[in-house]
Amino acid sequence: MVSRIIPLKQLAEESIRLIRLNQHPSGGYAACPLFAHYNYSWLRDGTFIAYAMDCAGEHASAGQFYEWVSRIVERKQGHIQYLLEKHNRGEPIGLNEFLHTRYHLDGRDDVTSEWGHFQLDGYGTWLWGLTEHLKANGHKRLPDRFRSSVDVTAAYLKAFWRLPNFDCWEENADHIHPSTLACIYGGLKGVAELEGKRDLEDVCGQIETFLLDHAVHPEQGHFVKFVTPTLESSATTIGNDGVDASLMWLCRPFGLFEPEHPVMKHTLAKIEADLRTDQSGIRRYKADEYYGGGEWLLLTAWYGWVKLSMGDRREAEQALHWIASKADEQGRLPEQVPDTLEDRHKYDEWVARWGPPAVPLLWSHAMFLILYLNTTTIG
Repeated sequence: MVSRIIPLKQLAEESIRLIRLNQHPSGGYAACPLFAHYNYSWLRDGTFIAYAMDCAGEHASAGQFYEWVSRIVERKQGHIQYLLEKHNRGEPIGLNEFLHTRYHLDGRDDVTSEWGHFQLDGYGTWLWGLTEHLKANGHKRLPDRFRSSVDVTAAYLKAFWRLPNFDCWEENADHIHPSTLACIYGGLKGVAELEGKRDLEDVCGQIETFLLDHAVHPEQGHFVKFVTPTLESSATTIGNDGVDASLMWLCRPFGLFEPEHPVMKHTLAKIEADLRTDQSGIRRYKADEYYGGGEWLLLTAWYGWVKLSMGDRREAEQALHWIASKADEQGRLPEQVPDTLEDRHKYDEWVARWGPPAVPLLWSHAMFLILYLNTTTIG
């Protein structure tokens, strides 16, 4: 039980300090330094952390991360070409052959864990974050030092975006996830605009069409959590007709659909109805069993970010204060909290297996920071 709620400005300053402290000299950010399973750097989490640091004016830190990923991709360039050649020949590719979703903080491959490796969201997010970083630092074109890593990453995403792969929660590997497609769209769109690449613009158009044609609930009109490929060529069926809070990414920051778009509007309403608790926190999805399916701080910040973009400052500030209320006395934010769980059985099972939820989670601090800085800038 915390004795007081840390002021927002102080929590923002502490968030910057924690992120700086937990960046490896090579550039990778630790997802959570005190939680063994998260003592790696994910491309997805790391990009949003770097984006938060760019928002805070900490451009050197962000740049270090983008350089770190670039070096990893350059090291894997030959393997990516191998994958692309297999794909072009129509040969099957094993899931273990695709690029990994996370790496050791010094850039080494994570080869010993059983984590869900094949994820595309992190590579799309990295392209998006890099282009945002470059624009924030006055670049109008892609610097030569990033060209090979960006080109091969874009080619990788262009070739494989239709394949089922693990979602952003490392689950549901046999499905196609709208939030993953949003990450890919954001990355390819950023490169296309920076470099004038028409082929990448075309892929972005295909992704948008795919989502509207395949990922909309036929009766309720919202985007669904995931779709499932069928045996028929290029056909899919709705695999989960509920919503996932990560569907907010289609709106912010990747900008496929504005909040006023009819399908996005229904999606946000469904997220509010199904995943927002009476204490104002946001859960991942209805059937979530990870630590019982508690309220995630980073998703609550995302909800505030979307609401702020719609002109609803009150909801954004409510999200900020709710997040701040979950900080411990040292100003550390957890991944999630179990405060509204009706049944703590699953929560207790996870605590017995892995210990309490991860704290401090740098992604939670990053999303708080993004919302805080956007709110104070607008205010």
